[in-house]
Amino acid sequence: MKSFDKSILSKFTKIKVAFTHLILTPLFLILSFIQQSNAQVVPNPNEVIGFEIGSDFNLATYDQSINYFEKLAATSDMVEMRYAGKSSEGREWQYVLISTPENLQKIEHYKSISQQLAHPENLTRDMAEALAKEGKAIVDISGGLHASEVAGAQHIITLAYELVNNAKTEKYRAIFEDVILILWPSLNPDGQDIIANWYLGNVGTPYETAPTPWLYQKYVGHDNNRDAYMLNQLESRVVGSTWREWEPSIIHVHHQSSPFPTRIWLPPFAEPVAPQTPPLMAREVNMIGMAMAQELETEGLPGAVHMGKGFDAWYPGYIDYMPMMQNIPSFWTETSLYKFATPHFYTIKDFPKERADLRVESLYSSPWKGGWWRLGDAVQYMQTASIAVLDYAAKYKETLLFNKYQAGVTTIEKYKQEPPYAYFIKQKQRDPVRPVEFLKRLAFNGIKISQLDSETFFEGNNYPKGTWVIPMAQEFGELARQLIDIQEYPDLRESPDGPLEQPYDAAGWTLPYQMEVEVVAAMSPLPESISSSLIPVKGIALEENTDTSIDLSKADFIGGAGFDTNEVAAGIVPLPGTLKGSGGTLVIDPKENNSFRIIGDAMNQNLAIGFNPKQQTYAIGNASRLQIQKWVKDYAVNAKLTSTKPKTKVHSRIAVYDPWTASMDMGWTRWLLDNFNIPYVIIRNADINNGSLNDRFDVILMASEKPGIIENGFQKGMAPPQYAGGLKGMGVRNIDSFVSAGGTLVCLNKSTSFAINELHLPIENNVQELTKSQFFTGGSILEVTNNNQHPIMAGMPEKSGVFVFGSPVFKTLDGFDGEILSKYQEKGSPLLSGYLVGEEYMNDKAAAVDVRYKDGHVILFGFQPQWRGQSMGTYRTLFNALLYTNDVAKNHEVLEEWSTTKDKKTEKELEVKSIEQKQISN
Repeated sequence: MKSFDKSILSKFTKIKVAFTHLILTPLFLILSFIQQSNAQVVPNPNEVIGFEIGSDFNLATYDQSINYFEKLAATSDMVEMRYAGKSSEGREWQYVLISTPENLQKIEHYKSISQQLAHPENLTRDMAEALAKEGKAIVDISGGLHASEVAGAQHIITLAYELVNNAKTEKYRAIFEDVILILWPSLNPDGQDIIANWYLGNVGTPYETAPTPWLYQKYVGHDNNRDAYMLNQLESRVVGSTWREWEPSIIHVHHQSSPFPTRIWLPPFAEPVAPQTPPLMAREVNMIGMAMAQELETEGLPGAVHMGKGFDAWYPGYIDYMPMMQNIPSFWTETSLYKFATPHFYTIKDFPKERADLRVESLYSSPWKGGWWRLGDAVQYMQTASIAVLDYAAKYKETLLFNKYQAGVTTIEKYKQEPPYAYFIKQKQRDPVRPVEFLKRLAFNGIKISQLDSETFFEGNNYPKGTWVIPMAQEFGELARQLIDIQEYPDLRESPDGPLEQPYDAAGWTLPYQMEVEVVAAMSPLPESISSSLIPVKGIALEENTDTSIDLSKADFIGGAGFDTNEVAAGIVPLPGTLKGSGGTLVIDPKENNSFRIIGDAMNQNLAIGFNPKQQTYAIGNASRLQIQKWVKDYAVNAKLTSTKPKTKVHSRIAVYDPWTASMDMGWTRWLLDNFNIPYVIIRNADINNGSLNDRFDVILMASEKPGIIENGFQKGMAPPQYAGGLKGMGVRNIDSFVSAGGTLVCLNKSTSFAINELHLPIENNVQELTKSQFFTGGSILEVTNNNQHPIMAGMPEKSGVFVFGSPVFKTLDGFDGEILSKYQEKGSPLLSGYLVGEEYMNDKAAAVDVRYKDGHVILFGFQPQWRGQSMGTYRTLFNALLYTNDVAKNHEVLEEWSTTKDKKTEKELEVKSIEQKQISN
């Protein structure tokens, strides 16, 4: 019986287990399916962010964008987020990797292949071909660099969704089999939030499309795309470091400024292009431009245009073009924009005459006919162009990767056969830290630098041990040459008397001239005795995430980790500072820029500061011996100690005028003062209009502003009332009173017209009324002779290069009381680098002037002493000008030979002769 019971029980148990499996297995399968389905559901950005991306009157902020990408990465195994660094305002900055899960699992391997092809010195052609076959095309796509061009960052969101949501389609599966996409949610995270918050706060008001009254980057706004080789801004260094990590196969940056009425501008670029651009890279970009245009036509999106006369690629400072000289096909595109996310309707009446007939052109095959233009349209055009770039990369993957190798090898072989074979830079220069500033930037951009381990004589020059050498037979050699050589901008007129083809940006930028660094090119091959004595520079690189608030490399003035996350840059150090003499007063020379960092520290510590007019030096009193030694060590200055205290005291309360029209030049000025720790106060229109300026300030600085901006600002109704208007009326009267009562007004470049016109100074801009065919410089470096006995020019050499960009040329008139600070030569051309038409209008005229105005001074700079942070050779003139007040100005004696321009003397001589002739005839 018991046996029988067990048998029955056993069968019952089996039936129960089978029944359980029968019921639960499908349930588990269903639950598993649901779980897998949920894991594969790609989040829709419209649902995550709360509105349709690209819709009218809506903009996603950077935080909203990052929130979406975090959800996308959490859902899809095709998406991975990476930390890039921090922005200037301290935001966490990330980029996104998108590819197949298999590719992402081997991501470090594919990155290594890209690095090997980018630095091909140890590769054979067969090895490169094998790597190109095995590797993947790494494509970098971004938008939002210029944050007011809003569609770029918005399209990144829709692009990611389109690619991941449709990843299993034949088209995208084929793309991601061979492509790894680096996608930046924004190339300017601070700016994206600044613009979005401003616009969204104004939607539905009369100021919906009003421009922002501040820059969309902490310091430089639109110039964030002019800083690629100088790397002065933190964002430039973050992006540059990321690109050196990945060495992408393509870089594509979206902008929004297509020439109206075209809808999108695409490469090829307009003429001229940077002469050191590797031909392979230029050809590649041209092909990609045509591929984008073809895809736009396929998708029924008209209005694509190429070349034209606007977007040339002459200036290498663009973040989206300089990588061409690092053997990366790099370019930008320009999609049409109205204003932010507000739609606009266009008719043929809005079109310029040359495009109103809708004529088909060879590079404008499908003219746009007008109609509504919305943010969503711009997003669609950008997304189509981006997908075309990815498709191109997939189809020509092996060619892209191999050409990176080939372009590098071509450059290496080129400079084995032709000059310059190398560049020599001595350590000991007028300012020994200046070559360090110069070389650290080159090194950060991937240029290899060596030092001589013994004294060498070559081509008539003696080079001490430690001299830096840039061998040109290296893969990024073209970049080094592009930055060091003299530029000769071509005359591209269609006829001898025709209008000039103006450069889109600067015409000349030669860094040795701007930075006052002596660089000698080797015009013959280096002998073995020199080659064998070259020791590659290599230091200990700092971590990328080093606290940016701590200045870890004091000698160069860029704070935080600066350039020293790069091991070559970290190994470039200046000669140690020196301290001679005895006594309690520290004497520093303004020819060394870091002297002004000491002055800034002293001003903040309320230490006694003096100026010696005869020696043209500054003195710091009351500093401890420990502090003095720290300054000398940290800043690598050559200083002296003395027991004599200068009689001329330096006391300057500095105000910096910042208009509501978002001034980039003022931004660069603030950046410079902040990096040198010079104390100042920002003042706005209301501060000046309220008066009592002398009670608060000794010096007021006005950066370069177009005529009328300072006086009028935003017109009434153009911006909210608190941001409208300028200094016209009460503000001008208060500026007049400030200078009359002993204050110093410093005006840079274009702002000089404000002082000349409103204060009725006996100065004339000699080129103001000339046409561009008569006179044009287009952002160039010109030579001047300096009055270096004047305190403002203290530390300057007798002759130097100055950067001019739409700059005035001063002629003194009757009644002039003051002194010329620098002037152009009497005959011939002062052009050092760039382009110049009309030299005769500059001959013997002034480039900078100190005008005495009642009890005060007006300092007029006809050049840009701090242009984009590049012109380090003239920093000191701006710093000196900010200290030129009170005793320094009162105790200066005018030199007669610098008291006027020649024209004035000639006019007086002619007047005297005329009177004499009349007396004789009578």
